[in-house]
Amino acid sequence: MAAISYAEYRAMRRFPALDGLRAIAAVIVVAFHFGGPKWDWVSGWVGVQLFFVLSGFLITTLMLREEESRGRVSLRSFYIRRIFRILPVYLVVLAATYALAHLNGGGGRVRESMPYYLLMVNEFAPNSAFLHSWTIAIEWKFYLVWPLLAFALVRTAFLRRIAVTLLVIAGLVALIPFEKDWPYWPIHYVSILVGCLLAIVMHHPKGYALFRPLTRPVVSLAVLVGFVAVHLSLQYWPPAADGHSELRVAVYAVAVAFLLPAMLTPGIPTKVLSWRPLVFVGERSYSLYLVQYLAMTTVIALVPSYAGHSTRLFVGTTVVGLLAADLLYRWVEQPMIGVGRHLSGHGKAAPTPTPTTPTPTPTPDLPVLTPSGDRR
Repeated sequence: MAAISYAEYRAMRRFPALDGLRAIAAVIVVAFHFGGPKWDWVSGWVGVQLFFVLSGFLITTLMLREEESRGRVSLRSFYIRRIFRILPVYLVVLAATYALAHLNGGGGRVRESMPYYLLMVNEFAPNSAFLHSWTIAIEWKFYLVWPLLAFALVRTAFLRRIAVTLLVIAGLVALIPFEKDWPYWPIHYVSILVGCLLAIVMHHPKGYALFRPLTRPVVSLAVLVGFVAVHLSLQYWPPAADGHSELRVAVYAVAVAFLLPAMLTPGIPTKVLSWRPLVFVGERSYSLYLVQYLAMTTVIALVPSYAGHSTRLFVGTTVVGLLAADLLYRWVEQPMIGVGRHLSGHGKAAPTPTPTTPTPTPTPDLPVLTPSGDRR
């Protein structure tokens, strides 16, 4: 089969393989937290970087397509959709975390960090009562700043957006040696921006031509094999002198950026990653990520012998977490997404182009999957 043309890429309404990638990322994170040394080989700690690159790529792709079809991005509509996509489940799980901690006599720790959790600066919270939520805070701040930077200040300018993205990446990299309180935070934004950069490049015909060879079925399979090799090699990298993992994170983010175009083609990798059980988990990956510690606590409460990191705790946490995530997906996520869509509408229509203004290429509003399973 031939590579996917630019027109075919732009006509894609969904990227189905990315649900499978989200599912794998979520499960290996759970394995990292609760599986113990036997699961070190999956390098689950890096699963969040896969989420970050996906977030940058998918959100930026959505905004680029909206800008082209309507003349501009409606920031009001974007922020309303993000608020109703991210916050309802987050606040429900935060409330449940506080309630459980209070019942167990540890409510004070959650209260101490509550201002950080409510202001979405979780990575700087003074304790680990809800520590894994730092990733949500990272993405939240990205959602707040990136549309303003790339679509309000820089409009319909391919090279300018590339330059701005590279400058921001360079600035974040420069911050790494000087950040002491949370030494990892700049590199996480770099991962997201790698995804943004990929989206900007692939949106342009000449940029897409650079990645088009990766969409050949045989090449896509080779890319997937190479990516798996990079992923599995992470545990063998020599530790950095300062004990941090910024270089591994950066290499992994770039590897994900090469993987994503290869997963667009309807070949074997896409079929595997579009397997219905993986899609099911991928659609619920946001809630699964949030409830994993509550699920772990539930498993140990039901089966005390499961206490201690092990394969059975990992599996039990995943199963209980998926049950809870499914309930949240049906009763909170989807209804609140619907509310956000209703309140946001479609934004104001772009001004009618004059004869001296180039007419935007008509492109439908494409419901590409967002990082958390949302569809527009």
